[in-house]
Formats: sequence, C-alpha cells, structure tokens
Amino acid sequence: MTTTDAAAWRPRVNPWLIALVVTLATFMEVLDTTIVNVSLPYIAGSMSSSNDQSTWTLTSYLVANGIVLPISGWLSNRLGRKRFFLICISAFTLFSLLCGIATSLPELIVFRLLQGLFGGGLQPSQQAIVLDTFPPEQRSRAFGVVAMAIIVAPVLGPTLGGWLTDHMSWRWVFLINVPIGIFTVLGVSALVEDPPWLARLRGAASGSIDYIGLGLIALGLGCLQVVMDRGEDEDWFGSRFIVTFAILAVAGLVGAVLWLWRARHPVVNLRLLRDRNFAVGCLMIFCVGAVLYSSAVIIPQMAQLALGYTSLLAGLLLSPGAMVVIVMIPVVVALMPHVQTRWIVAFGFFTLGLALVYSHGITPDIDFTTLVMMRTAQTLGLAFLFVPIGTIAFATLPREMNNDATALFNMFRNVAGSIGIAAATSMVTERTQVRMAHLVPHLTPLDPAFNQLLAQKTQALTQLGAAPASLTKTALGLIDQALYAQSTIGAYMDVFAYTAIISFLVVPLAFLFSPTRGGAAPGGGH
Repeated sequence: MTTTDAAAWRPRVNPWLIALVVTLATFMEVLDTTIVNVSLPYIAGSMSSSNDQSTWTLTSYLVANGIVLPISGWLSNRLGRKRFFLICISAFTLFSLLCGIATSLPELIVFRLLQGLFGGGLQPSQQAIVLDTFPPEQRSRAFGVVAMAIIVAPVLGPTLGGWLTDHMSWRWVFLINVPIGIFTVLGVSALVEDPPWLARLRGAASGSIDYIGLGLIALGLGCLQVVMDRGEDEDWFGSRFIVTFAILAVAGLVGAVLWLWRARHPVVNLRLLRDRNFAVGCLMIFCVGAVLYSSAVIIPQMAQLALGYTSLLAGLLLSPGAMVVIVMIPVVVALMPHVQTRWIVAFGFFTLGLALVYSHGITPDIDFTTLVMMRTAQTLGLAFLFVPIGTIAFATLPREMNNDATALFNMFRNVAGSIGIAAATSMVTERTQVRMAHLVPHLTPLDPAFNQLLAQKTQALTQLGAAPASLTKTALGLIDQALYAQSTIGAYMDVFAYTAIISFLVVPLAFLFSPTRGGAAPGGGH
C-alpha cells in the first residue's frame, strides 16, 4: 500500500461501533482495579486467611498491571495490535474465571497476578485503536467515550462489588467478567483491523529485544507498586521490607530512564516526551489520576470508618457523580471547538479545587445528601479534564507513535493513581494522630469545656438509667470515642485541603499546552 493510500485509510465499519466495543474491554479492566476492594473481608473469611494476606490479591494485580502497561506499545508493534489486544482480552477473561473458582488464597493471588499481567495491555491498546480509527477533528468526541469508561469504572467498582458480595458471592466479582470478555473478543475479532502503517512498525520491531530496558522497567515499576500498595500496612519506612523495595524501585526507575533515553531501540520510547503537548498532557493526566483514584477510595473509606456506612451505601455515594460525568462530557466535547483546550483544562482544575474546598467542610454529623453533593462537585471538575487532556496530548504526535504514546500516557495515570491512594490513606492516619495529639491535652479537669462536656454526658447517661457507679467511666469512654471521631474527620478535612491546593497549583501549568481548539494541532496534527 502506498503512503497516499495509508493516509486515506479508514476502517471498514462504523468507527463508533469499534469505539464502543474496545472501550468495553477497558471498562472491564479498570472496573477490576476497585471492584475487589470491598470483597476482601469475605475473601479472607472463605479462604481462612487474614485481611492482611487477602490484600495481596490487590497487590499482585497492580504489580503485574504496572509492569506490562508501559511496554504494551512495544508488544503491540511486535505482535500486531489487534492480535495483542485479542490475546489480552482472552487471557484476562480466562483468569477472571479461574479467580472466581479458586479454592485457596495462593491460587487466587497467582490468578490475579496473571489477570493483571494481561489486563495491563488493554487500556493503551484501546486508546491507540480509538486514535487511529477517528480523524483528528473527531477525536474529542471519541475520547468522550473513553473518558466515561475511565472515570465511571473506578467509581462504579465499589458499589457493584458491594452489591455482588452482599447478594450473591465474592466470586461473582470475578465471574461477571466472563460474559463481557467473550462478547468483547467476538466484537473485536469482527470489527477491529490494524491500519496499514502498523505492518511497517511490526517489521521494524521484530529485531532484537531490549532485555535491559524490560528488566529495569519490571524492577522499578513492580517494586514501586509494592511500596505504594503495602506501605501503609507495613508502617512505611519503619519496615525493612518497604525500605528494600523502595531502594529497588528508585534504582530500577532511574536506571530505566537513563537507559531508555539513550538506547537505539528502547522498549519504551521516552523521546516522545520531547513533544511539548504530549509531555504536558502526561503531567496533567498524572495529576488527574492521583485525584481521581485517591478520592474514589478516600470518600467510601471515610463513610465506612468514620461515619459507619455499609460498603454498599458507601459505594452509592460515588454513583451520582458518575452520572454527572456522563451528562457533562458531551457538553465539554461541544465546547472544545469554540474555546482553547488549555482554558478548558485550567477551568477543570480550578473547578476541582473549589469542589475540594467545599469538601473540606465535612463534619462528624454530615448527612448522606451533603456527601453526595460534595462528590458530585468533584466529578464536575473531572469532566472538564479527561477529554481535553487526552485529545491535545496526542494532537501533535505522528500516528505511527500512537501505540508507544498511549502506553506512556496510561502508565502516568495509573502510577499516579497508586501514589495518590497511598499518599491519601497514609495522610489520614498521620493527620488523625496529629489532631488527637492536639486535642488530648484538653481532656483535663482544669479545662472548663471538658468539665462541661463530662457533665452533659453524665446527665444523659443518668436519664438513660445507667448504673451510678459507672457513670464517670462510661462518660469518659463516650468522650474518647467523640475525640477519635473528631480527629478522624479532621484528618479527612486536611486531605481535601491539600488536594485542593495541588489542584489550584496545577491551573497555570495548563497554559503550557499549545493555544489550540478542539485539541487539533496547528497545521493538522499529522
């Protein structure tokens, strides 16, 4: 096929059918990063293991997923993108089935690791297919479909996982992937095709394998995921285990950057970061990923641990926000041809910052409706970020680089998600301790406010018929519970405050993007 023919290439079928089918695979994979969380206690109980041991089902998935994600572009070029995508979907579906019928925790951990290994190639491949299927002027609308999957899936995960676990069994958290996976394999086989320029890339990628680059990436990202996922449970750098893995992560990542930047045929093409729009896009999506994944964990966690919600009710807090995203993304897409993309991104981060300031106003007696409104306000800002960032980041890259670029882009988002979750949960623990340290000195008979509170609690217990001999002891216990609840809520307030500051600080960085509309590059992009 000639260069002219390749430039004029279009898919044989409706591109929107292709976008929907490939996005279904990504939705399934992203959903699996959060759907298991609420099922861990049930898994531990049925497998006769501790909660700490059961969390390795999460860690093993994230480690394998994180290693494969950045090299998925190279694998697509080497195997052919459609073939690689089908292998990933088929294997992901198979290991989902095996997870659902596992009879022991070691079996489940191994199957989860293999599920994550093949799941790591789904997001970049799907995004690259969408990029090649749609011309540049239609990509913003196509990325709207992609964004819905990436934003809605981690939000829906805890709710769906809680419902399946409560009403059926934790095994259905995995088994639900099987019919979706089979349908997706059939759809991709029938609809997706590799564009002609990928045949040339496949030939170019068939040479020697960059074993050094592969090894450094596996070491760096694998150890980083272990540190992020296990750090809080292992007391961070108070643990020799975490210190060892942190040193290995730094050594692997620094070595990988130095090697990949200088290698002639690197397994991950870091030179793509020389493109300003793509480099800024990776920075922006890193910030979005940290806020998206951390908030999707922090809000249900706060509802369950501090407010006493069930897992299902805590998950339902996130659902209205997901609906807002679905409604707002078409509005954002319609806005992009008329407003510079960088202004939309700046507005998104500014709105997100305001929403986080609003969320800072939580109290121990906050009601369900107010919590829903806080989360909904956060997702309103996120709706203005995913599509514009994804569209402009790839606008000035050659289409032959889409496989490598989508792998890097998704790697930044997922790594940011792990870091955001780890940082937020660690901060809650640390700030709870700090706030308790500030409040405890007031629990003294020399403090008038303490004496007044003790008298109120004692009087309330007397009216309830409590035994006179234990009045003071019981009242002090209630005050201690209130102290802990106040400290915990204060810690979550601090997390929202810090993330609001970060969001506001990112706003001016949006103007590093080129001054374009609709994400289209000056001169046509390609």
